[in-house]
Amino acid sequence: MATTDGDECWLCGRPLGRRVQLHHVVPKAKKGRETVKVHPICHRTIHAHFTNAQLVRLDGAREPVAAHPEIATFLEWVADKPADFHAPVRRKRG
Repeated sequence: MATTDGDECWLCGRPLGRRVQLHHVVPKAKKGRETVKVHPICHRTIHAHFTNAQLVRLDGAREPVAAHPEIATFLEWVADKPADFHAPVRRKRG
């Protein structure tokens, strides 16, 4: 089950900035209710690499999301960026 760590992003663990989004760890379209706080860039990254069906199968667990090879690379890259950092997010192809 997912947890919300207050002022830290659920995905990257960096402090949250002025812009915060709520991510349904089990998609709302699939009857998910629990939300966690994430940076907009982290939220877009999650949805660029996982379908709603895949997120349902993960049942709100952060570890498999963070372990995805492209997301792991993203997490290394974004680790030293400021809280309100913004950049385009590449969508998974295919």
